[in-house]
Amino acid sequence: MSTRDTPPAVLHVVDTLDVGGLERVVTDLAIAQQAAGQSVAVFAINECGGFRSELEAAGVPVVVGAKCGTLDRRVLRLLRATMRERRVAVVHTHNFVPNYYAALATLALRDAPVLVNTVHNMGTRLAHRRLRWLYLASLRRTRRVAMVGRQVHERFVGLGLVDEARAVTVMNAVPAERFGVDAARRAEARARLGIAADAPLLGCVGRLVELKNHRLLIEQMPELLRAQPQLRLVVLGDGPLRGELQALVDALGLADRVTLAGAHGDVHALLPGFDVFVLPSRTEGLSIALLEACASGLAVVASAVGGNPEIVRDGETGLLFASDDGAGLGAAVRRLLADPAERQRLGAAARDWVLRNASTAALRDAYAGVYRAALDARR
Repeated sequence: MSTRDTPPAVLHVVDTLDVGGLERVVTDLAIAQQAAGQSVAVFAINECGGFRSELEAAGVPVVVGAKCGTLDRRVLRLLRATMRERRVAVVHTHNFVPNYYAALATLALRDAPVLVNTVHNMGTRLAHRRLRWLYLASLRRTRRVAMVGRQVHERFVGLGLVDEARAVTVMNAVPAERFGVDAARRAEARARLGIAADAPLLGCVGRLVELKNHRLLIEQMPELLRAQPQLRLVVLGDGPLRGELQALVDALGLADRVTLAGAHGDVHALLPGFDVFVLPSRTEGLSIALLEACASGLAVVASAVGGNPEIVRDGETGLLFASDDGAGLGAAVRRLLADPAERQRLGAAARDWVLRNASTAALRDAYAGVYRAALDARR
């Protein structure tokens, strides 16, 4: 095998491995790369738990910097030593602080690895002047910048933050093989959720925060129950609005119809219990929760915000409604609850789209091309 055909050794650099969408994607990607025979490790700048044990169980080494202060020289030295000892060819950073740490760490290295950065969101943190300056300075040493979704790409290139020649667009991804709906999975999920086998069930997954807009969905339940008296809603997730949302449920007399089930580490095992997945957010990137629902073959109803329309094509892989449009949300849900064949059609199309465009295997292959382009640009 030629040197060009040999997958380059990769070091992923993240702020932390605590549970979150970015960290989930990096974990799945690193495990997929390792399983394909690539030398891969993960460097977490801050102390963390979360996905660390999952990575290590899969054979992916994790190095923890445990950063103290704004710019920790000890972490820089450890990062530089990790690059050298593992003979890293590509340093793949995720968002902003990891990129400027990696750029600084490569300064003193002979035959320094190439730097590839992924921007996972719209960059609101770059309003902080010092972070913005450090990140933009680090881009001078960055060969390729991958933006998660067209919306992020258009923002960063349009504002002149990233050169078009170095910019690529990638999707978020989920390990599609982990997800799916069949009779056995559905029965097990329903039993765990405490939902009768024949009860129509809406599901929602997301932190209980204002931008996720769970209130909009809960407020539609009284009207939805008029058409479907046995309807239930389960919300998976936790957060600061839990008390407020529970008070709303109680005030609407929905305590026996709406369950705030808290956070679960195995959402993939509970999704098969849902009939319709609803995402009412006011803003989203490329939502991992939405991708997981699609990978499970669920019919989805989502707000037409952020990256949601990149995943859900209205009438083809799900239904969209305008942000904050409660009537539109309710109409879409009623349409799907009344038409099992439509739910089946949309769910199957959504799963097929994920397998082709947003599986972890597809993302691994996409990044292989990004790494090769970054390495070629150095020559």
